[in-house]
Amino acid sequence: MRLRHIEIFHAIYTTGSITNAAKILHVSQPSVSKVLSHAEMQLGFDLFERVKGRLTPTDEAEMLFDEVDKIYQQMRSIKNTAENIKKSEYGQINIAGSPALGFDVIPSAIAKYHHKHHQVNFNVQTVHNDAVMQTLLEHKCDLAILFAPNVMPGVTSIELAQSELVIVYPKVSFPDCPKELTLNQLKEFEYIDIGDSGPLADLLWTRMMKDNISLEALIKVQTYFIAARLVAQGVGICVVDRFTAEGNLSDNTAIASFNPPLTFPVKALYLENKSLSKVSQEFLSYLTTEFSDDSK
Repeated sequence: MRLRHIEIFHAIYTTGSITNAAKILHVSQPSVSKVLSHAEMQLGFDLFERVKGRLTPTDEAEMLFDEVDKIYQQMRSIKNTAENIKKSEYGQINIAGSPALGFDVIPSAIAKYHHKHHQVNFNVQTVHNDAVMQTLLEHKCDLAILFAPNVMPGVTSIELAQSELVIVYPKVSFPDCPKELTLNQLKEFEYIDIGDSGPLADLLWTRMMKDNISLEALIKVQTYFIAARLVAQGVGICVVDRFTAEGNLSDNTAIASFNPPLTFPVKALYLENKSLSKVSQEFLSYLTTEFSDDSK
């Protein structure tokens, strides 16, 4: 039996007539009769006895119905799942992002999306910038969110926001809490070095070379938020992205932009040969809105 045969047989069996079956299937009565005849011809036996205008299931139909009903229920489940996918109410979103974005922006976007789409699953990985790109290329995520990514063939990028490198400093070092500082003003303070932190480290290094200034560091770390927490302990100053700085601000620390500012883009990336699912596309709009709100 074909799927259309199963659908027609099930409708007639459960409603008791071709007329009712046609109504619930939203098709014509002749169409139902034609499909039923074709099903019986292929099976080699009648499914219904036609007595005084009424259809009564044959013994063969009774034996067949339980199996047909199982398939029919599976068909309904497939249809419902397809409808949920269409309405963005079902699916999975796999994201990889920089830890800095895990303090506020990504969790906030996920929370707002989840409130409206409870059945969409999330898998979120927070890894360093270079590892984020590798995760995408290895198909371990659908969507990568990272800072100033390099242009790569086969990867589509969408700019979500502009951010900046900032200085996190103890308030005792600058009691007037300036909103802007220069590299020259940082020379006398102990510097916490982030080490090899990808494109943002390159951005800072370029400015140092331009200004002919170097910052000597006795402490080196691999993670931005650890540097910010060390500043809170009164160890020195550090240069991190604004997301990390604001996510780890304490009562005794403050944030200053560079003068002139050191800005960089935040981008969403996905593979060109693996199109984003409907739910991922919709979540991307939430993420864009969240970055827009965060920058205000």
